[in-house]
Amino acid sequence: MALDSTLRKPDAEPADEYRQAPHNVEVEQALLGAVLVNNEAFYRISDFLEAKHFYEPIHQKIFELAASLIRAGKIATPVTLRTFLPEGDIAGLTPAQYLARLAAEATTVINAEDYGRTIYDFSIRRDLIRIGEDMVNVAFDAPVDFKPGDQIEDAERRLYELAETGRYDQGFLRFSDALKDAVDLASRAYQREGHLSGIASGLIDLDHLMGGLQPSDLVILAGRPAMGKTALATNIAYSVAFDYRGRPRADGSIETVSGGIVGFFSLEMSAEQLATRILSEQTEIPSSRIRRGDITDSDFAKLAAAAQVMQSIPLYIDETGGISIAQLAARARRLKRQRGLDLMIVDYLQLLSGSTRRALEGRVQEVTEITTGLKALAKELDIPIVAISQLSRQVEARDDKRPQLSDLRESGSIEQDADVVLFVFREEYYLRNREPRTGTDEWFKWESDLKAAENRAELIIGKQRHGPTGTVQLTFEAQFTRFGNLAREERLPERTR
Repeated sequence: MALDSTLRKPDAEPADEYRQAPHNVEVEQALLGAVLVNNEAFYRISDFLEAKHFYEPIHQKIFELAASLIRAGKIATPVTLRTFLPEGDIAGLTPAQYLARLAAEATTVINAEDYGRTIYDFSIRRDLIRIGEDMVNVAFDAPVDFKPGDQIEDAERRLYELAETGRYDQGFLRFSDALKDAVDLASRAYQREGHLSGIASGLIDLDHLMGGLQPSDLVILAGRPAMGKTALATNIAYSVAFDYRGRPRADGSIETVSGGIVGFFSLEMSAEQLATRILSEQTEIPSSRIRRGDITDSDFAKLAAAAQVMQSIPLYIDETGGISIAQLAARARRLKRQRGLDLMIVDYLQLLSGSTRRALEGRVQEVTEITTGLKALAKELDIPIVAISQLSRQVEARDDKRPQLSDLRESGSIEQDADVVLFVFREEYYLRNREPRTGTDEWFKWESDLKAAENRAELIIGKQRHGPTGTVQLTFEAQFTRFGNLAREERLPERTR
């Protein structure tokens, strides 16, 4: 009882003379019939299927009416729907006859979800065709002053929006399934070196408090300028990429065993500047000397050897400035699909832009869209995302300059959406900027405090959704832009007497 699609467009050419958009009228009819025969079928598809996903307008109308009745606590049957449909001809039948035929040829409730997904997939394909056709038409008819980059950005935005809606969520999980995942996570942590459930950052005390960088977590790394935020993020990125080990699965894909593949979005610094920092860190040659070329033959040999080792590590850098959250998400998905992705770093959050609509509503709304998008992307890709953030100037007005959650700039959504908030703080920086007059009592106290703070940094865990807060003590060597683990008595080798 297939509905004649040519009724949809009375003036259309014969079906064999043009390509129709993907659809399956018989599947739509069978699913609508199942809903009318047993309203329970509606609840199996209502969390992902909407009236707009049907191809035929009359089917959209029938599904919309049935959904309204069922949600109102009423029964949707051919009889109850009949009064809401206008008189007319549907494939040679009256509305009452057509509804009765739908019910007579219904699929079973068991198959309703599969039929619903088929209709949904066809709808997404039709949306893809529309986007593709618009791209072609705009490219052909674009005025001279219309930049191709603007069209690319618009197409990426539309594809991103389609990607966000173009998948059906799994809905509720049985608790037993979630419990199994939790036990598997604990088992992997127990078997892994260091007993971490997440990716090791290379900072022992931080990993101890956090269990490593956890999949699907949004980690905000914040601090005032000159605190070393980018240096710390770079150190973590290199450590994770350097430790990467993978093994093939049965299906041919590669499973990460340790470390990880890292994507670094550097919106502020160039890829060359990041590479120079990493070279300086690994060779212990100050980056300022590397940039000036003030190096010896032995220094150059060190640089060449380090570069040879670094060529094989899976660290990918995107240095495009001013990209939108939609563009960043699309590029991250592409990297995950093509090369794999275990950790993503964004430097820094305030340099991302949101959609034009959100930008017009104000910077707070735009930042909210960005943080929400980053958190959603972390869940979608099942990876930790570390996003660097600036802090407001109110830190400078306090005597104790240690950052607090209230210092996060521009939007409370940063604190709200983040699973972990880390603050980088170096007392040494502030002490050097307020040296008292030499020889006074204040100067001697200042000198003592400076020696105690020299080459030290604090990493303050201001928020952690799944664990404790606290402060991690680190070393910081400014000339090499390198953070490290602070030596402790229990980590030192045994002394010989």
